[in-house]
Amino acid sequence: MDQFEQQFARQLELNHPTLATGAGTDALHLAYVLSGLQAGDEVIVPVFTCTATNIPLLYHGIEIRFADIQPDTMNLDLDHVRRLISPKTKAIVCVHYGGLPCDMDEIHEIADRHELTVIEDAAHAIGARYKGQIIGNISPYTMYSFQAIKHLTTGDGGMLVVPDEETAERARRIRWFGIDRSAKQGGYWDNDIVEVGYKYQMTDIAAAMGLAGLNELDEILATRRRLFQIYCERLRDVPGLQIIGLDHTDREHACWLYTVAVDRRQALIDKLRAVHIESGRVHYRNDRYSIFKDYVRPGDYPHMDALEDRYLVLPLHTRLSDEDVERVCDTIQNGW
Repeated sequence: MDQFEQQFARQLELNHPTLATGAGTDALHLAYVLSGLQAGDEVIVPVFTCTATNIPLLYHGIEIRFADIQPDTMNLDLDHVRRLISPKTKAIVCVHYGGLPCDMDEIHEIADRHELTVIEDAAHAIGARYKGQIIGNISPYTMYSFQAIKHLTTGDGGMLVVPDEETAERARRIRWFGIDRSAKQGGYWDNDIVEVGYKYQMTDIAAAMGLAGLNELDEILATRRRLFQIYCERLRDVPGLQIIGLDHTDREHACWLYTVAVDRRQALIDKLRAVHIESGRVHYRNDRYSIFKDYVRPGDYPHMDALEDRYLVLPLHTRLSDEDVERVCDTIQNGW
């Protein structure tokens, strides 16, 4: 596991300590604990993301404040973020949807002004860059996911980047039941646990898979970016279709998802399915889940409301050929 952490940091050119975990959700929960969030604190999060971003906040009674999305990227709407800040706000969690980095300069400007912690959910964004900086070198905490269908997989797993070695030492204890494993294995542990810990350690079997996957990561990123570009060239001018995350030249897309917003979505889904092309939504707005009902403010999410019945994720993975993507585009260009 140590070898995987070190190789991952070297390969991505990360400047801070990394900790491998059993899942990306574990890594996010660790970030919430390490950043000192407590019951009653408010945290601003995207209304549109995997529930794994937000459910760990419920473990500690943290007050969730859902922010709307940008209609062109489905990332955080920072105008809404500004309106949500209160004296109880302690952190902003941003998700780089589909692999396109959020507006990190603005997020940090807001966070610095109000003394907030920025936590990046980069589950989609391994290898992405914002204004030349690799995602993972910008904020105090960044989480990556190695779940089964991510760019790099360990079957399931995650990685957390933390700000300094002191934080990393504490995180290693919390990651393993609160036990100082180095001291224990060195024979000088005093057989005490001083804070609540969890079983969030990555197994060595998973880490071995991760090391093997790192050998292919550059090729995987290149393949996804090539396929993404073919989609953009072919679908850019299709009537009734908007490409999500198009033409942001100050950042480099990791290309985990290819998302469009379309008129008559179900008609397009049906047409694609008829020729054995899968499409879907992947993520779902979190304010629709009953578990988050206490944190929902109806009418606060107009951009999400407008896209709810329009966004659609098209196939994008390393088993696709250029010709496969061309066939998807041909099908779409013929209308639905």
